[in-house]
Amino acid sequence: MRLNLAAYSKRGRDSQGEPCRCKGVLKTSVLLSFVGCILLWSILHFPLGGRSDDGVIASVTSVAYDLGSPAFGVPSEAESLSLPETVRRAAAAVDALQKWYDIDSGLWQTTGWWNSANALTTLADFTLVYPEIKNVTIPIFENTFRQAQQWNGLVMKTMTPFSQTSHSSSVPRRLSSASRTEGFLNDYYDDEGWWALAWIRVYDITHQHCYLATAVSIFEDMTQGWTAPCGGLWWDKAHSYTGAIENSLFLSVAASLANRVSDSDKKYYLDWALKELDWFQKSGMINADYNINNGVNLQTCKNDNGTVWTYNQGVILGGLLELNKAHPDPEHILLAQKIAFAAVPKLFDTNKGILHESCEPDCGADGSQFKGILARNLQLLHQEFQSWLWEDVIRRNANSIWTFNRDDDNEMGLLWSGPFNKADASTQSSALDALVAAVALASIGNLVEGANPEPR
Repeated sequence: MRLNLAAYSKRGRDSQGEPCRCKGVLKTSVLLSFVGCILLWSILHFPLGGRSDDGVIASVTSVAYDLGSPAFGVPSEAESLSLPETVRRAAAAVDALQKWYDIDSGLWQTTGWWNSANALTTLADFTLVYPEIKNVTIPIFENTFRQAQQWNGLVMKTMTPFSQTSHSSSVPRRLSSASRTEGFLNDYYDDEGWWALAWIRVYDITHQHCYLATAVSIFEDMTQGWTAPCGGLWWDKAHSYTGAIENSLFLSVAASLANRVSDSDKKYYLDWALKELDWFQKSGMINADYNINNGVNLQTCKNDNGTVWTYNQGVILGGLLELNKAHPDPEHILLAQKIAFAAVPKLFDTNKGILHESCEPDCGADGSQFKGILARNLQLLHQEFQSWLWEDVIRRNANSIWTFNRDDDNEMGLLWSGPFNKADASTQSSALDALVAAVALASIGNLVEGANPEPR
């Protein structure tokens, strides 16, 4: 059955029926260039004040502990930083990221349409853990909401035998008025899923109905892809591939909406989320080691043994956490923990615990985004089920990026272990994910010793 969208059809209006504050380009540009620059500059150059005792503390002292990290075989040397220092680092990375932000398109230059959705999500995550940055980020949300759906990137993508996508162009182009569609839709269901999650995150900050309505509309379009011959969701509307990423995004969007729509509509999204998870587990894409391969072989309907990408391990964690809120079940959390623990020996180097992608040092238009997505979702897992391992992983990677993968302009490249080579909006926003995770970590507070041993 299809959801009745009547309750979510007030596109461009908030939950009270008032117009969403999608400012004009001129006003937004003034806010971004004046208020935003002043606030970012003040964060970078002046001490941060204290905060109330509402769960977010003004600073966190360094935590000394003698637990070795069995995952990496060496004692932890990851520095525990105060909240103000983690915020300064993230703010510096935001300042550098915004050099690529284009007011007219609402997107980040040097990268693709779906990457811009992730850049927006990272800014939203920063705002959720450090609300003082709202004066910078809310005008960006408003401008991107207004502008970016006119640029869905007329890009042709194909899945290569190496589980990488090849692009006819990675730079989005403005749609003609004849072909323009509202609502952040294009020909790839994974691209749409990224935008749905981005607007759900923005909704969590603003509580403006237009953002949730957009995510609802995107999800409804995604449901049309549930026709793949092996089950699950197609990757694209041309029906060329069925992969892990669009299906884990579908799970995450469905579960996220189940937790945010009215009680009368919750069952619709929960049913989709449970249906997706059931198929995902039966598809074989989660291999015997609990690593997720890239997709399904359409001839055999079995695991295609494609590359184990970081983001495929990450997105499903967030989806399972949202599903557990909507439909509590210890099996959801056990599966999330198994996937997360399995990623450590596969994707982190054994000496320093730094994330690496198999495509490094050249990951093309897509792979440069992936590691941040895993870091983002590991932080969400730690936030719900605190563990010294994820705390250590987040600190190690954030500190390594800041120390070894940053130039004099605070631009950050692909190799989180260093050295810095070059940066673009994709590598920058991916690195920012790790820095924002460190802010969230400092907001949580002290290490939980001995929590969350490996699942049995």
